[in-house]
Amino acid sequence: MQEPVHEISIPVGMLSLVGMKGCEEITTKVNNYLVEWRSQRHGELMNDADFIGYCRDNYQLKAYCPRFGTGEAKGTLKESVRGHDIYILSDVFNYGVTYKMYGMDVPMSPDDHYQDLKRVIAAISGKARRVNVIMPMLYEGRQHRRTSRESLDCALCLQELAHMGVDNIITFSAHDARVQNAIPLTGFEDVQPVYQFLKAMVNTVPDIEFDREHLMMISPDEGGMSRCMYYSSVLGVDLGMFYKRRDYSVIVNGRNPIVAHEFLGDNVAGKDVIIVDDMISSGESVLEIATKLKKMGANRIFVFAAFGLFCDGLAKFDEAARKGEISRVFTTNLIYRTPELLQRDWYTSVDMSKYIAYIVDTLNHDGSISNLLNPVHRINKLLERKRSEKK
Repeated sequence: MQEPVHEISIPVGMLSLVGMKGCEEITTKVNNYLVEWRSQRHGELMNDADFIGYCRDNYQLKAYCPRFGTGEAKGTLKESVRGHDIYILSDVFNYGVTYKMYGMDVPMSPDDHYQDLKRVIAAISGKARRVNVIMPMLYEGRQHRRTSRESLDCALCLQELAHMGVDNIITFSAHDARVQNAIPLTGFEDVQPVYQFLKAMVNTVPDIEFDREHLMMISPDEGGMSRCMYYSSVLGVDLGMFYKRRDYSVIVNGRNPIVAHEFLGDNVAGKDVIIVDDMISSGESVLEIATKLKKMGANRIFVFAAFGLFCDGLAKFDEAARKGEISRVFTTNLIYRTPELLQRDWYTSVDMSKYIAYIVDTLNHDGSISNLLNPVHRINKLLERKRSEKK
């Protein structure tokens, strides 16, 4: 990806990054990219009045949410933010961090992370020039529409952030991006990490062939068809889909259980297959689909999922990998990944920190991120490079 160039554009405000608890690693990586780029690009502007604070050794803002013994908390800032353009990174699904409540170690839930995010925004107190929230996996994103007498939690979250003064909300691979209709006057970007997945695939599986004879894209359900259609279009390969038959007379763990997965599509025999989804929760659907594809004669099976939650652990995936039902699973580092997951031979982590740094750098100059959101040109260059290496 070519670095954006901002030779004349004056920044919206002094750039500041806030990594919420659990986001320290990826925030540090984003910060390091920004420090490197800006020192190389505009080092000579350090003394320009319009670029005061532009080139710094660290863009990370010191923000904390200390807790009392009861589990209550408050948001605190250790430095002034007046006039700053602030980007807050929040992983509300990081259960790897804990806090003390009545002497007990309690893992932070999505509700806890979301409350801490609001505490930091409240501590900013409207003094910043602009507040932007980067929430890779949307809080309550799966509760995006009402099907009975139930709450609309994601819409309420977005409205609450907008009312608190957040100017832009950036998320990745939203479960249903139409939830942005809840905040039509607030910036909302749904970023798809297509290029990053394909790049990781090329680097990890060098013998992969991107053509109709050797590869096919599979959507695990009708809701993910748009993602797979994009992949199949830019790669020029065929597309298949499974649809879920559910038992609507029963509710288990808040949802109707899946009775069977039915396949719609061309013959997969002898082809490598990529299953594309927004998340892996329990992994039940993906593994069942992989088993069916193997029975249909598919060659290697790869899984692309922006978010690897693995709520039911890794044992089922270990077994599927041992049986050869899946060859490799790709998920991003946008949310928490356990140390056990990172050690698995069948797992590949897709680093998104550089992409986030490009987005932050461009938005800080109030520039258009259209080229960053549409990776067709970068994907074509990647495919051309692969074809030239093959020759």
